Amino acid sequence: MGKTRLNRQHLERLFDTLLPLLAVLGAFAIGAVILALQGVNPLEAYKAMVVGAFGSKNGLADTLVKSIPLLLVGLGIAIAFRGGVINIGAEGQLIVGALFSTYIGLQLGESMSPALVILLGLAAGALMGGLWGTIPGYLKAQLGVNEILSTIMMNQIAIQIGFFLLRGVMIDPAEIAAGTNIPHSARLTKAIDIPRFTDIAKSLGFTESAKDLGLEGWSKEIYGLLAEPTRLHAGLIFAIIIAILVYIFLWRTTIGYRIRAVGLNPHASRYAGIDVKKNMVLSMTLSGAFAGLAGAVEIFGLHHRMFEPLAVSAGYGFSGIVAALFGKLHPLGMIPSSILFGGLLVGGDKMQRAMQVPQVLIQVILGLVVLFVVSTDYFVRRRQNRRVSVTSRADDLILAAKTIEEVTNE
Repeated sequence: MGKTRLNRQHLERLFDTLLPLLAVLGAFAIGAVILALQGVNPLEAYKAMVVGAFGSKNGLADTLVKSIPLLLVGLGIAIAFRGGVINIGAEGQLIVGALFSTYIGLQLGESMSPALVILLGLAAGALMGGLWGTIPGYLKAQLGVNEILSTIMMNQIAIQIGFFLLRGVMIDPAEIAAGTNIPHSARLTKAIDIPRFTDIAKSLGFTESAKDLGLEGWSKEIYGLLAEPTRLHAGLIFAIIIAILVYIFLWRTTIGYRIRAVGLNPHASRYAGIDVKKNMVLSMTLSGAFAGLAGAVEIFGLHHRMFEPLAVSAGYGFSGIVAALFGKLHPLGMIPSSILFGGLLVGGDKMQRAMQVPQVLIQVILGLVVLFVVSTDYFVRRRQNRRVSVTSRADDLILAAKTIEEVTNE
């Protein structure tokens, strides 16, 4: 009986793990019906999506480029969720991080070592994002203000600050001279660009050695990422390293244990002597820091200037929540989930162009994916609570049976 119960628990946990994937498939099934009603072949449309995201050098590069901010934002979301708070403000935190890192790059770009400027810019983005996350975290811990409402309002404040600065002190002087006044900053000096994969491969002599070893035809897409110009930059390696460090932080340090304990049961944590309010604020601060770091990486690695805030954030603050939930709020699980969701974003654009599908329909399909994946967290929690309840009742029945048996024997 015990073995059967154990096997059933393993199956239930496996089902909970696969639930986000099933949710994506369910969203695609409904999307297929919508596409068919529009007179579009769903199989051809989804084929275009997959091939567009992973079937070419540029498609794969764009997928990986989009996975970088998704992964960094998702790591911050995971820390917040693990700490018992919900961060819907990553969009604003990313924007203020991008703004501050741009300012640092413009001020120091030509007067210091490029590597040092990049490090300072990334640190500045994380610092500003962390400060932006601290505000709703403090309001939640000390005043009981709902963090969902406060973070959403902070998003709007960040967007308006961005427009104010880009139309004022941070506007590109060339725009003023030309009289166009387009709201964007000057281009950062090229010396402080985060290196592209192709530049790294050339500096390491990969192209020549790969040809000598016969790897050119092994995987055309992967070889192309390293040997031919793309937008893919070293921020991908940086984000993966950060994910590993976050895993170590959450599961191998005392502070990480306290954050997870507060998220699981704040009352028990308080009874155990853990400062619940402090760890809530810390969770939101770290969450904002990773979102701000994502903004800094986007500036130094991809855009190289700050322009319209919503164009820089590109919805990563909300998409990162989906990537985090799809990865089961586990830092290592978020690496493949970020790549997958990045592929959905890139593939959606490719499907629109290949199948002449309206943009709004692509948004509907992606929205279904978001809705279904986010909903899985609710169902997983309900299933876990039900399992705990059933297990408790079963233990009570076993204890009662043993008691009756002992009384009868007496």
